[in-house]
Parts: sequence; C-alpha cells; structure tokens
Amino acid sequence: MASDSSSVPARVRALAERLAQPRPMRRGSLSERYVKCSKAGCACSQDPQARHGPYYSLTRKVGGQTRSQWVAAEQAERVREQIAAGQEFRQRVEALWAACEQWAQEEVAASPAGEVEKRGSRRRWRRRSRPKSKR
Repeated sequence: MASDSSSVPARVRALAERLAQPRPMRRGSLSERYVKCSKAGCACSQDPQARHGPYYSLTRKVGGQTRSQWVAAEQAERVREQIAAGQEFRQRVEALWAACEQWAQEEVAASPAGEVEKRGSRRRWRRRSRPKSKR
C-alpha cells in the first residue's frame, strides 16, 4: 500500500529534500605522501625533512578492488571537500533509512492487524508407538 505525500512525516520529508540537493562528491580517502628518491647524493635519503612531496593519492574500492589515482597538489583541497560531501551524503542516507523504518514501525503498530495474538495448534499430540511395559 503506497502512502500519499500528505501522510509523509515532516522529518522524513525534510531528510528526503536534503538528499535531493546534488553536489560533487566522492568515495574513498586522500593520502599525502613524502617520498625518498633513489638518486645518489640526494638529501632526501639522509634527512626526513628533505623528502620530496607532498604527493596526493585518492584511494577507493571499485568492484572489490582497491583503486588509486594521483591528484595534483592544486586539486587536493577540492578532492577533500568532495570526500567530505560524500561522507555527509552517506550519513544523510542512513538518517533517512532510520526515519523511514521508524515511520514504518509506527504505521504497523497503529493498525489493528498488527496486534494479532499467537494461538497454539489445534491438533492434539498423539503417541506414535505403544507405551513400554512396566516390569
């Protein structure tokens, strides 16, 4: 049975409206790396403060496999914002699920059919074999 839009609780409607506002978002994480090179005589091999970088890597799961891609330093902040937007979206989806489940539970509890008493089977138990003799 489908519900008409007037019976949608205000909280559910507000959460759904927030989900309907699209914006760029990503899954995954962004890592910042500083690396040593293999050039002889480079300061990075001796001094951790002289390492090359930062280099940024976006990592996420695609079809069960981990995928990584390099991100330009100029784009790192924008990618971080998109990842944060994706995490916020996921939290909003979870909040909407919780609100809809609560609404569904309230709808079932309010209906008279939701209060069915459990009654036992009418069939009587019968012994399948003869009782053992008492000796």
